[in-house]
Amino acid sequence: MKNSPIAAKHLELNAKMADFGGWLMPIEYPKTGVIQEYNSVRTQVGVFDVSHLGKISVVGEGSLEFLNTALTNDLNRIIPGQAQYTLICNDKGGVIDDLIVYQNSASNFFLVPNASNNAAVFEVLKLTAPSQVTVSNLHEDFAVFAVQGPKSVSMLDSLGIDTDIDYMQFLNAKIGDSELIVCRTGYTGELGFEIIPSWQNAEKVWNQLMQAAEKFNGTACGLGARDILRTEMGYPLHGHEISLSISPIEASASWAVAFDKVDFTGKEVLKNQKQNGTKLKLKAILATDRAIPRKDMQVKSVSGEIVGLVTSGTFSPVLKKGIGLALINSDISKGDTVLIDVRGKDSVFEIVSLPFVPSKVR
Repeated sequence: MKNSPIAAKHLELNAKMADFGGWLMPIEYPKTGVIQEYNSVRTQVGVFDVSHLGKISVVGEGSLEFLNTALTNDLNRIIPGQAQYTLICNDKGGVIDDLIVYQNSASNFFLVPNASNNAAVFEVLKLTAPSQVTVSNLHEDFAVFAVQGPKSVSMLDSLGIDTDIDYMQFLNAKIGDSELIVCRTGYTGELGFEIIPSWQNAEKVWNQLMQAAEKFNGTACGLGARDILRTEMGYPLHGHEISLSISPIEASASWAVAFDKVDFTGKEVLKNQKQNGTKLKLKAILATDRAIPRKDMQVKSVSGEIVGLVTSGTFSPVLKKGIGLALINSDISKGDTVLIDVRGKDSVFEIVSLPFVPSKVR
């Protein structure tokens, strides 16, 4: 089990810790709890330690062209100083991982995969990179902190950070004497930024962020609150909504697949799925009663036929209802109802549009 560079800070706060992709990370802090941490992000500002996320650099002449053959999205759609959501698939269209790519230049990229898949993404890129492109595993070279919520701009401004950047844009900055990357991204659906300092400066930067957060009624937040927030937005989680057996098309993520590119791994399979459809499609489900769906619960039609499986489920504090994401037969659409056995009782859920809660990232 690996630890964040600020693991000692979490233990000082008596955080409830759990395994996330082989990393011991905080789920919640007892002084606040998941719901208060969630509310802090929705109404004030919350600071997450997500240093378990992967980090990989791809550097050298031809890096852009190489990555465009490995990743589904098109890096020609962004310019230096911008980031892009994308996926890396195998030749069967299964998702090895989804990740954010930072473009420093056409020959210099910084990738942030998920913790558990960093090694797999690194190996695929390392094995397929041309000789002039260097792929480096930087997983424990950088920390990542997410500052999320409506007061995130004011909080970072108080630290001298330039926050006047567009969504998915990044810049190099400093907090005190600590150099870092600041990107207007996040995984909560709220206005926010991700702060990437060096591993060595992580504790110093965390302390400065927390001191600033307190001035704006902010708090440290665990990954329990983060999971509720991302589910309300319908953001996919690898191993849930996307996986080696769930393609981007099935996961309703075709918007991150650039079919007009000449080629990329998995293109033909995904193109066929896009043109001919798939049996299952990711859909949002909203409880009509007090039921809360959970991962791997079976979804049934009103006639009792099994038509899908829940991939993520939780209770939405703002909607005060159970919500979830599920892979369901493609012929079932928005407005239809389905049944899920929750604690021995068939509860009715409605198929609705995403996001459950309006996005405020822009």
